[in-house]
Amino acid sequence: MTIKDFGARVERVWEGLRPGTKKMLVGAMQANLTSKPKLSYDAQSDWELSELLSALDEQANSSEVKKNVEKFREIRHLAETVVDVLEAQSESAEVFIQLAERALKQRDYRQIDKITDALLERFSVGEMCEIVRQTENPAIRALGFETLALMPTQKLLELIDDPLYDEIIRNVIEQQAFEFENEQARQILEQMDMLEAGE
Repeated sequence: MTIKDFGARVERVWEGLRPGTKKMLVGAMQANLTSKPKLSYDAQSDWELSELLSALDEQANSSEVKKNVEKFREIRHLAETVVDVLEAQSESAEVFIQLAERALKQRDYRQIDKITDALLERFSVGEMCEIVRQTENPAIRALGFETLALMPTQKLLELIDDPLYDEIIRNVIEQQAFEFENEQARQILEQMDMLEAGE
């Protein structure tokens, strides 16, 4: 079975992939699960693979494809390979939201744990804030807030003056101060309150 058999949208997205992205995917499909291939990955790879995953999921959900067991299995296999690569490499809020929505829809809580671990290990505070800001899904917003609450308070302060994120950061510092009884967060909150009162 070839990409052409996976439907027009999947074929169109596949044809639009850069040669390096195609090679990376083929390598990931052939790789032994214990030995991850060395990947050349960038923001464009994120966008390309995210598009491909959307196209594959759309095809896998069509009733026509579901009737063809072999085609359905191959589309799912390619989709899961794309998920594995995104999960291992992406540092993008948009991709995290896509993977989290997909995992929640499938009730795959093990997958949610895996991508949340990646969020804590690899994502910047700014991207975590973007997850909270961009998603409309309360469960995903909660994951973003929970992960931010685990960050050092000093790291959060780097974005306290950013008008996009200041409210999110303040909420997280409040959570650290009151729920986690973090003394540094409590002192910072007091200072912030004093500055606001003096304005």
